[in-house]
Amino acid sequence: MNWDEALGIVARPTGGSYGAPVAEGAGFKYDEATLHELVTEWNALANEYADDLDQARAIAVAQPPGKEYASGGNAETTQNSGAALEAALRHRIAYCKSMASKYVTALGKYATAEDHAKTVINQPPEGIA
Repeated sequence: MNWDEALGIVARPTGGSYGAPVAEGAGFKYDEATLHELVTEWNALANEYADDLDQARAIAVAQPPGKEYASGGNAETTQNSGAALEAALRHRIAYCKSMASKYVTALGKYATAEDHAKTVINQPPEGIA
């Protein structure tokens, strides 16, 4: 199975490093382009789960096709499955949004560090006339 096609990914994003290992210790470091990519991808995944959630609602409210016992039991089982699916999708949406938010926060820190570096670089040297 080609997971890219199954997930609707037709082309890999360009730019970004997707996490060069940090030599000093555990973790990864990302460049600005990668952070933007990650925010976009996590938000897109959250939106896909939200679309699935809309469709899962139909399962959660399934009605029995007839009035006999077997139909009612089947519908109840289907409704329980739909409710479990809705709960799982809501959890996944929240997780994806949380991840996107973390990368937005990282972008803010990145921008702050860049601004500080520019300020330091643009200061006139001391002691040179």
